[in-house]
Amino acid sequence: MQQEHVKDQVKDYYGRQLQGTADLKTSACCDASAVPIWLRPLLARIHPEVLDRYYGCGLVCPPLLEGCRVLDLGCGAGRDVYALAQLVGPRGEVVGVDMTDEQLAVAERHRAHHAALFGYDNVRFVQGYIERLDELDLAPGSFDVIVSNCVVNLSPDKDAVLAGVQRLLKPGGEFYFSDVYADRRVPEAVRNDAVLYGECLGGALYWNDFLRLAQRHGFADPRLVEDRPLDITDPALAARAAPLRFFSATYRLFKLEALESACEDYGQAVVYRGTVPEHPQRFVLDKHHDLATGRVFPVCGNTWHMLRGTRFAPHFDFIGDFSRHFGLFEGCGSSMPFDPAAAGSGAAGACC
Repeated sequence: MQQEHVKDQVKDYYGRQLQGTADLKTSACCDASAVPIWLRPLLARIHPEVLDRYYGCGLVCPPLLEGCRVLDLGCGAGRDVYALAQLVGPRGEVVGVDMTDEQLAVAERHRAHHAALFGYDNVRFVQGYIERLDELDLAPGSFDVIVSNCVVNLSPDKDAVLAGVQRLLKPGGEFYFSDVYADRRVPEAVRNDAVLYGECLGGALYWNDFLRLAQRHGFADPRLVEDRPLDITDPALAARAAPLRFFSATYRLFKLEALESACEDYGQAVVYRGTVPEHPQRFVLDKHHDLATGRVFPVCGNTWHMLRGTRFAPHFDFIGDFSRHFGLFEGCGSSMPFDPAAAGSGAAGACC
């Protein structure tokens, strides 16, 4: 499909055909009971019409956001923007970008409502394309965190999206996003199916192609935070997509020049101090790094940099340096990172 045709189809699907979360034909959106306890009060303060127009597939509220400047790619009606606005607080800012007029109209309609409820107005919405972020009034290197919730798969030019993210992040910033991935490359018949594409399946990347894409744009070590298999709840659609398997997964990509293409062992370790708000007992960096408070935790050089060179540094003690190299860090594998049969994995409750 041509890029402009794809954009028009997505605009139509999310602007006119879908009228609410219940219209989706997959299990991408989680049950409300799976939402983490700490997030529920924040969502309870968001206008019902905004909540009803939510089409995400994960949780894109990473920890330690107070005072941060955050960009939401494909913000839709603004559910994540208004949740993040409460996390960054009055000293921070959240900017939402979306191409769909109908969705942005919902977000803007309730902006004053949320500002009055929160006690500050720290959000703005921009109409534009996530493939053309350089055309928007967004300064390079000006965002601490960029998020996206089930949108990158809808883009016909994912290279341009990752290039824009790299350009807009500050050094040490991160792209923290949820999206849909496939266990193999998606065939043309599925890519060209308008409904499957709108349901975030037709444009899904094969997971290994995503890793190559991220590395090509300077994100040397993508980290999987959590994942779960997706069910296609419409039988006719399921038949058209078979035998592919799809997964909702959350990744974090750090903008750090020091990262290597593999996990190298320098004999280092970190100790989590237990000081990140809402995370007194443990800090989950990714699916394989669940760091208990006070425990010495051996790490590779890349994990060291992800903690030492980012906003997380004040919350850790660091042991060792890069003076000795012991080879590849044990357990650095290359198999599919998702759990095919698991109902969920990674951090407990880290759903949408």
